[in-house]
Formats: sequence, structure tokens, C-alpha cells
Amino acid sequence: MATATKTPKTPAVQLPATSTPAAEAAPAYLIDKVDEATGEVQQVPRFRYLPGHPRQIRFDAKAGQFNINGTTPLGPALIFIPLAWRVFQDDILNMGRKLWAELFYADDKGAICAVLFHGYSVENLYRLIEPLFYDDLTLADVVVKVQASKKETTKDGKKATYYIAEFSYEPADPQEVQARREFARDFPIWREETTTGTADVRTSHGYTNPKSEPAQLEAALTAALAQ
Repeated sequence: MATATKTPKTPAVQLPATSTPAAEAAPAYLIDKVDEATGEVQQVPRFRYLPGHPRQIRFDAKAGQFNINGTTPLGPALIFIPLAWRVFQDDILNMGRKLWAELFYADDKGAICAVLFHGYSVENLYRLIEPLFYDDLTLADVVVKVQASKKETTKDGKKATYYIAEFSYEPADPQEVQARREFARDFPIWREETTTGTADVRTSHGYTNPKSEPAQLEAALTAALAQ
């Protein structure tokens, strides 16, 4: 007997009605999952994300290491396909008003993560964005590698070391790019701890301002908690 297949659940964010034919392909971020209790096949997102609360990835500029929530080490480099980002100036995390770069991506387990950079690291990110622009690409089209790079400085006659993030890129699988683009289209991507409503945004992509779309955010959070 053939396995029954359920109609895909409505995405966390309700898409506006269009004249697109009903036979249009499902979003690229959906995968088939068998319900062990019923044997039915459902389509669910391959990425896990609680709106406003991505997994926090931190860059320790003193040690030149990345980590999860300040505890789980990830090493001196990250490699990912960005699905959303913004470069902005704001006073966040009790650090005073600075220029920040905030990038969102899916890790190898499908969890949506957010990582912040400031200072010279942001300047280095701009150096990556420029050649991409002239190649008619964005950060969302490539695999980005972020590498901690050691630097030295002298203060009061004493040498000190610190690390900044350096960025490089290589071509990405178009199917992986499409899955992330469609996920960022259908789900509001943002981080509550870094959102103040007073940011001076220099550039952004796939990022949702929670102050301007409260109804969309509430619907997404309700749907995520129901999964």
C-alpha cells in the first residue's frame, strides 16, 4: 500500500497570494520527513530557527577563536553561505555606539546562527563585498570563509596581540543558495539582543526589522513554537 502524503504545512510566514500556477515547486528549503507514528510524509523546513533567537556565534578577538554562546569552541575559522546580513551603527550589548556587521547563516546541523563583527573586521568585510559587487554577486551567492588573523600592537612600550576577522569566498552550490534565499524570504531573520530600533543601517539583505513588521513576526514565532 502506498504511503500517504500530507499537503505541506503553511510556512511560518504566510506568503501573499499570487497568480502563480498551483503546480509551482515547493520552497527549496523543504524536505520530506516521515511521521513515525502514522507513516505519513510531511514537508518540513531543513533549517531550524526560532524567530529573533538564532544560535549565537561569538568571535573572541583576544583568543582568535569562534565559539557558541561563549562556551562551545568552533576553532579559528567559520565557513558558511550567508542567508541574511546587515552592516549598521548602533549602541548594543553595552559596548557603546560602534559600526557592526551581523551575518546570519545555517550551520552544518541546519541551525540558523548569527555572528557579529566590529572594528577592522567590518572594514575587511567591505573589502570582500566590493569585488563581489563588480562580479554581479552578493554574500548570499557564495561560500564565505572567515579566518581569525593575528595582529600585534605596542602600547606603553609593551607588545600586545589581538585578532581580526579576514574574509574570502568561493563559488557556492546554486541549490544551496536558492534554499537559503527562499528561507530568508519566508521567515523573518533578526536577533532580539541586537535590535534597538535606533540603528543606522548602511546595508542589509534578507534582514527583517521587527519594529516595522510586528504581525509577521508574531505569526512566525507562533508557527515555530508549534513545530
